Amino acid sequence: MAVVKATEADIDLLARLLRAEAEGEGVQGMLLVGNVGINRIRANCSDFKGLKTIPSMIHQPHAFEATIKGYFYQRARESEKRLARRVINGERFWPARFSLWYFRPPGDCPAQWYNQPHVARYKLHCFYEPTAETCENIYNTF
Repeated sequence: MAVVKATEADIDLLARLLRAEAEGEGVQGMLLVGNVGINRIRANCSDFKGLKTIPSMIHQPHAFEATIKGYFYQRARESEKRLARRVINGERFWPARFSLWYFRPPGDCPAQWYNQPHVARYKLHCFYEPTAETCENIYNTF
């Protein structure tokens, strides 16, 4: 059962994001990116207040670097669509279980990102989840 509403076009869009942001991190890395995106819609806090749809989350200004590169605009593959459906249906994976941010630093993961604590690194990406003071809702939406 979906945890956010999603049309086939939304699934296609999310699948393209997963591939463009984390194809090099493999299936698990793409699922983690999907978790962060779905968390941003469900949490409704911090920089992500008012996001209600997959397109609004993906096209939020400065949210995802991949959306300004050509690879994002290639046709979605069925393998990534299956991954998109999994996160839309509520599958969540550590370290992105409650994360709202991730990024790929040139070296070690900073202890904080947007003043939020580092959770863990998966391959080249560092994941950060909000404190309860910043976004209590992230811990209550699932």
